[in-house]
Amino acid sequence: MTSPRIRVAAYVIRAGRELLVFDHVGMPEAGTQIPAGGVEEGEGLREAVLREVAEETGLRTAVVVRELATEDKPHPTTGEPRRTVFFRLEVPGDTPDAWVHEVSGDGGDAGLLFACRFLRLPLEEPLVDDQHVWLDL
Repeated sequence: MTSPRIRVAAYVIRAGRELLVFDHVGMPEAGTQIPAGGVEEGEGLREAVLREVAEETGLRTAVVVRELATEDKPHPTTGEPRRTVFFRLEVPGDTPDAWVHEVSGDGGDAGLLFACRFLRLPLEEPLVDDQHVWLDL
């Protein structure tokens, strides 16, 4: 059996009541998501989640509060095994409401534009790939 790809996902919370999400500019079929991605070789999980938030949203003010859950679930399109560790992070209350960020790093998303924004909790609509399921922890 193939070992799962190890990933991290970030619930970035502002003012205790808003969740950071993003949409791919020009790709509505990708759905509304939270920052998430693979852990690099030799990288710790907390380090990885902060890197993913910075790469996908440009935010460098996020602070890890705690690890919430670990989910073993295959990739929604490829079916490849993956293990995702979900974290709660917080950002200052003066973080902007919305912005567009060009994805950095050397991953497959590099160069894409993500429209970032905060949504009030509880969410009115589910996130893509059921990324919202661990929010209540």
